[in-house]
Amino acid sequence: MPGEIEAAGETAEDKVGSVSANRYAEIVAELRELVRTASGIMFQIGDYALEIEPMRDHGGSPSADVLFTVKDSLFRLAEGIGMSYYTVRQARQVAGKWPKDRRMSDVSYTVHSILAAIADDEERFAAILTPPPGKPRWTPDEARRRTGRQVAKPVTSQEKVSAIHTLAQDEEVAATVTGDLLRRPDVVAQVAPADKVRVVEELSREDDVAAAIAPDILRRPAVVAKVTAEDKVRVVEELTRDESVATEVTTGLLRRPDVAFKAMGDDTARHQVNRAQVERGQQAREDFERNSPVAPAIRAIDRSVQFLDLVTACHAFVAASGRVVPGLRDRQLGDDERVIIHENVARVRATLDWIETAVDTGKVDVDGELARLLQSE
Repeated sequence: MPGEIEAAGETAEDKVGSVSANRYAEIVAELRELVRTASGIMFQIGDYALEIEPMRDHGGSPSADVLFTVKDSLFRLAEGIGMSYYTVRQARQVAGKWPKDRRMSDVSYTVHSILAAIADDEERFAAILTPPPGKPRWTPDEARRRTGRQVAKPVTSQEKVSAIHTLAQDEEVAATVTGDLLRRPDVVAQVAPADKVRVVEELSREDDVAAAIAPDILRRPAVVAKVTAEDKVRVVEELTRDESVATEVTTGLLRRPDVAFKAMGDDTARHQVNRAQVERGQQAREDFERNSPVAPAIRAIDRSVQFLDLVTACHAFVAASGRVVPGLRDRQLGDDERVIIHENVARVRATLDWIETAVDTGKVDVDGELARLLQSE
């Protein structure tokens, strides 16, 4: 009863796990004695292993009459005492780093084994005598910090980062962790822009992912405004490889007077537009002639109109020539002027031959020479 009353009077702050603070202190004191004993046992195993196989200089080799290699000897010893070879090997290495007069009885064997990584003997011996600032004694994690190894319980940001890197060496773990982190806006906001770019590049290597991301980015005017003109041109070229997309985009662009004016400054573009207009007109006319019930009557009218147009063109040419040529009387043209006139006369002569052929045979095909002359107009 008194024990139960005493237990009922304890608060959560007075307990460690399921035991009281006093009981916890007793347990720690008892375990320290056991750890001291265990450390002595491990050092004794190491000393015996050293007696069997003393430490050799780096690169040294046993004499020819030695029956066993170091590994063979330690392996045989480990089997003889029922311990693993690796435990015996480590005990030998730790004992070799810590001579008996340098071992600290109040420091665990685990801490001795971690600090054994300090290469310089004097530095190592001095380190174990000086616990970290603010600490009454060495702990395994403090020893790991001293030797630059990863701690079991990370405290600083760098230690936590190192722990994450270690855990994320497995690609599946890394993928899961990365996905979770990128869902946290506060975390993403602290990532450097260059790293964000690298992340996006890596995540968008897959075409399906890139296709899903690109439209969202291109819908943001502030982002698009920062893209260089050259990159914008490349983007438009890539996006308009599909003819239906190119058609819709081009139609929208040509409805903008300033854009259309600048585009027509390109000879190829202007030629393609003119050619498209002609072909479009021919298609519309052919469709009309195939499907319209009044097409025969229109064709008759067209032929009459074409006849009148041709007669009018010839008459206009003759009339213009009759009006202009007399003005050349007593006038000497320069060499350049004569060349230009001769070129145009050749063009007119070829055109007249074309007209005669069309009238006589109904064929309006243009040969290469005539096409060249007409295109130079």
